[in-house]
Amino acid sequence: MILFQGVAKRYPSGREALADLSLEVAQGEMVFLTGHSGAGKSTALKLVALIERPTRGRILVAGQNLAAIGRRGIPAYRRQIGMVFQDHKLLHDRPIWDNVALPLVIQGTPHRELDKRVRAALDQVGLLGRERSFPIELSTGEQQRVGIARAVVGKPPILIADEPTGNLDPELALEVMRLFRRFNEVGVTVVIASHDLHLIEQIGVRRIALAAGRLAGAAHG
Repeated sequence: MILFQGVAKRYPSGREALADLSLEVAQGEMVFLTGHSGAGKSTALKLVALIERPTRGRILVAGQNLAAIGRRGIPAYRRQIGMVFQDHKLLHDRPIWDNVALPLVIQGTPHRELDKRVRAALDQVGLLGRERSFPIELSTGEQQRVGIARAVVGKPPILIADEPTGNLDPELALEVMRLFRRFNEVGVTVVIASHDLHLIEQIGVRRIALAAGRLAGAAHG
């Protein structure tokens, strides 16, 4: 599903975020990218999402060579990827319904489908009934679940998350990770960047360790 072949990423500042990275994530697999801050975890996810482009190497997602996707093709490509961020990136002047519906609105989903899909996504993360609440009225953990609902509302086959539990206490963090596991159990390919090894061990899936932008090892949970 996701294949990196000799991928490197060097920023204009000269910092090399990734160096000759090769890895593979199978369709329907759940994987953690681990490593210290600066190891290259976030950069790898940005390359998958086409937020960044590699300096060299090849990346294939669902058999598609990302180098062949031009700027105009990026929105259509991203419809197959749900993205979850540590800081939620919610629109604080809009209610929860609007936040979750945003990807569908951008895609031009018919209005009659919107409410059904948004409510289903909120139900999956345990927030059905909070559609009219604003982000500021929710706890940090609830805000993160809104971010997950927004990521999955379009039913993408791939879900990527960058330190999604970084701002949560251990109990909430485990709850969020179990939520990702449930999506994985229905066939979604899930890749999560996290440095919380204690939390990762409780989920029990494959770990890919990065160090200084290189593959440092892999282990099964």
